Amino acid sequence: MKKKVVLAYSGGLDTSFCCIYLTRDLGYEVHSVIVNTGGFSDEELKGVEERAYQMGVTSHHVVDETENFYNTCVRFLIYGNVLKNNTYPLSVSAERVSQATAIANYAKEIGAESVAHGSTGAGNDQVRFDMIFNILVPEVQIITPIRDLKLSREAEIEYLKKHGVEMNFEKAKYSINKGIWGTSVGGKETLTSNLGLPEEAWPTQVTASEPKTLELVFEQGELVGIDNEKYDHPTKAIQALQAIAQPYGIGRDIHVGDTIIGIKGRVGFEAAAPMVIIKAHHTLEKHVLTKWQLSWKDQLSSFYGNWLHEGQFHDPIMRNMEAFLTDTQKNVSGKVFVELHPYRFQVVGIESEHDLMSNKFGSYGEMNNSWSGEDVKGFSKIFGNQVMIYHKVNAVPQPPEGGAE
Repeated sequence: MKKKVVLAYSGGLDTSFCCIYLTRDLGYEVHSVIVNTGGFSDEELKGVEERAYQMGVTSHHVVDETENFYNTCVRFLIYGNVLKNNTYPLSVSAERVSQATAIANYAKEIGAESVAHGSTGAGNDQVRFDMIFNILVPEVQIITPIRDLKLSREAEIEYLKKHGVEMNFEKAKYSINKGIWGTSVGGKETLTSNLGLPEEAWPTQVTASEPKTLELVFEQGELVGIDNEKYDHPTKAIQALQAIAQPYGIGRDIHVGDTIIGIKGRVGFEAAAPMVIIKAHHTLEKHVLTKWQLSWKDQLSSFYGNWLHEGQFHDPIMRNMEAFLTDTQKNVSGKVFVELHPYRFQVVGIESEHDLMSNKFGSYGEMNNSWSGEDVKGFSKIFGNQVMIYHKVNAVPQPPEGGAE
């Protein structure tokens, strides 16, 4: 009797190789699983299923994790305005956690002896998948053909051609991973430090040129409406915004970061909706939250994003930080006005009943209605009192004119 292996499958080059290798070379009964985190249409999912059976799998299963991925992960990335290295909205790294968790649960469900994934030995995904499988299904064997065989993409293509597999190998030169929180693009250019991706490598081509103004509606930190349309779940609003903003070429960039295994990595991404949402949300927060709410959010959000990026979603500290982030969003409601232009966007302003910039308390730099000039004189003296005492007690010399030399 053949042993069962659950294969994390996308229909791309790496997982196509795994299908053929596991069935024909190793003799496994392969049960492919694709976890949809909002990056596939029904038509695309059907095409992936057809390819899986052509590759010889015993069964193919689709797990739709789109709403669950948002509910358990994406919304906290929005609450925290998380951008890895001030650049990357964790498009793929976040969804890998959701995918690995769903695959582990499916392996338990069908009683598989093994799980397999198409990660190489050079990136972060191998650690994310392996670690989550070790946490959730420690008794199951992990198989990683491409990592174990140390294969290049060219070697994979040659192997598949040898076994009669037909696919767009020119397109396969780029590794593309698409989800609701953005799309990553990796290829020969991202293996260098100086080359950008060519126009044809981007999954979405730029077709919009006329400026457009949008009204984004947030309720307690979540995007729920665009212009005059309300959505029954934030995932629908994200997908609608993506359809509007992506044709402008907004959200394209290349992220450079430190991998979990200690080397530098570079990847292209396009994430129009995530970038617009994060910047719009952050602008709204700057109006409605206090100074120290914003300060502590920045600190915790940075840690949350890094720990999630490294696959540590199941660490209980993440639930603690999510509770804090959720509590900060009580008053993050209102409208944010955004202008879209080719390759860029601008947050124009906000409207909110919780806006702390209310002019009934004063206008910055012009006038105030809550204190007098004498009040400020006294406050300034008290506010600097301890530092004044320190300077007197320690006879601190004044810096020379022009600063230190």
